[in-house]
Amino acid sequence: MNKEKVAVLADSGGDIAPDFVERYGIYVLPLHIMYPEKDYLDGVDIDPMMVYERFPEEYPSTSTPSLAEVQDMFQRIKDDGFEKVIAVTISSGLSGTFNTIRLAASEETDLDVFVFDSKNISVASGMWAIWAAVKLEEGRSFEQITKGMTDKVYDCKVMFYMDTLQYLKRGGRIGNVTSIVGEALKLKPIISCDRNGIYYTVALIRGAKSGKNKLLKEMLKFCQGHSAWVIIGTGGAEEEGKNMLALVDSKMEDKKILFTKQITATLALNTGPGLVGIAALLDP
Repeated sequence: MNKEKVAVLADSGGDIAPDFVERYGIYVLPLHIMYPEKDYLDGVDIDPMMVYERFPEEYPSTSTPSLAEVQDMFQRIKDDGFEKVIAVTISSGLSGTFNTIRLAASEETDLDVFVFDSKNISVASGMWAIWAAVKLEEGRSFEQITKGMTDKVYDCKVMFYMDTLQYLKRGGRIGNVTSIVGEALKLKPIISCDRNGIYYTVALIRGAKSGKNKLLKEMLKFCQGHSAWVIIGTGGAEEEGKNMLALVDSKMEDKKILFTKQITATLALNTGPGLVGIAALLDP
């Protein structure tokens, strides 16, 4: 039920599971990963396993979709019969994608485009695109959905830990994460995005087992008193992800687990192998 002909657009950094993309007809703009031999499109002709396999010898650069690519996507959306767009991007504090899409939207005369800075990363960003698509299907208006997203922007959060911070540091995306102290004491941070969409340290942990328990404890604290959609994200840590899924399923009460997903190649590049995360959207 989409009387206003509204399309939902996300970037590939939002880590939306393919079956959800297909189910809700979500358009996805791929980010770029540039190796010497080729400029790859994230989720199109490169997968995260290739990135992991080429570590540590190769560390490629990344870039946002170009203005022309966004304009081409808008044209495709118009050709498909849509008149409005809800565009969801990963945090503007971590990527220039929001500004590129906003610029393209400002030059668009035939589409009414709402560009939403999720202030978040990975599945916590993509969850908003799913939320918008679900609300459209339920019959909510463009105005109701965009206002709801703006009002609820801080109701969504992702927390994750990883084996090493070297990839975040190398990519220049360390933000406000504790690094020097943690390394000296062999501690690892649980990381999230603050209200400006910048990485920060939620807690410090020692070892994978305590990491899972602390991560779950912090997420339970965030979700306390609310219903929630939940997604588990992993980075080269499939078994750890299964263990976390079992913990979430047994410990978190009023929740709906949407899916578990290996994070996309762009995010794998900036976090390295050994990542486990949980994202939750309150009162969806």
